[in-house]
Amino acid sequence: MTHPHAEPHARTEPQNEPPAHPSHPSPGDSAAWDERYASAEQVWSGDPNGSLVAEVTGLAPGRALDVGCGEGADAVWLARLGWDVTGLDVSKVALDRAERHAADAGVRVTWVRSGLVDAPLPSGGFDLVSAQYPALLRTPDHQAERALLAAVAPGGVLLVVHHADVEAGSGHGFDPADYVMPADVAALLGDGWQIEADDRRPRTVRGGAGAGHSHDLVLRARRRS
Repeated sequence: MTHPHAEPHARTEPQNEPPAHPSHPSPGDSAAWDERYASAEQVWSGDPNGSLVAEVTGLAPGRALDVGCGEGADAVWLARLGWDVTGLDVSKVALDRAERHAADAGVRVTWVRSGLVDAPLPSGGFDLVSAQYPALLRTPDHQAERALLAAVAPGGVLLVVHHADVEAGSGHGFDPADYVMPADVAALLGDGWQIEADDRRPRTVRGGAGAGHSHDLVLRARRRS
C-alpha cells in the first residue's frame, strides 16, 4: 500500500503514502494498489528513506519489520546491513518488484502480502518496526497504532515517519485526518516506552512519487519492556 522509498508504500506503503488523488487507492484495496503499481515501471525512487537511514544507522542488526514496504528499497537496504527483514505490503505487484530487487542485491527478505492489522505477526517479534509514510486508517480503537506497538520487542525501536506537508486532496475526498500520524502513535506510548526523537525535519528525495514533499514528521521510540 505503500509507500515510501526515498522512498516507497503502507507507502501499508502505498501504505507508504496516503491517497492524495485517484491514483492512490484506499488502504487495504490490494487490487487497486496492484493497478497503481502496474501503471509505471517504478513508482518510488528506489532509494532507502532518508529518515530510516538517519535513525537506523549504528543500530545493531536484528529482526526488522518494514510496514508498507512497496518496491522494497528500505527492506533491501536493511538486509544489506545484516537485518533479518520482513517486508509487509498489500500489493502483489509491489512485492514481486521488491523480491526482484532483493535478488538483484543478493539479499534475502521475507515478503508478506497483507495489511498491518491483518498480518500474522509475532507479538514482540521485531527489534525494529519501521513505518515510512504509512497509509493506516484511524479507528476508534486505534487498531493500527496498537499493531505497530505490539510488534516491537523489548528493547526494540519503533520508527514512524510521515509527511508534515500533507493537505486534503481537493475534490478527491482525501482527508489526512483519517490516517494515522506519528502523533497518534506517540499518544499511546506509556511508561514502557522512551521517546528518542519526535520532530519535524526537511527531506530531500531525488525522484519518485513522493518527491514533492519537503518535510517529515519523525517519531522514534524504544520499548523498555
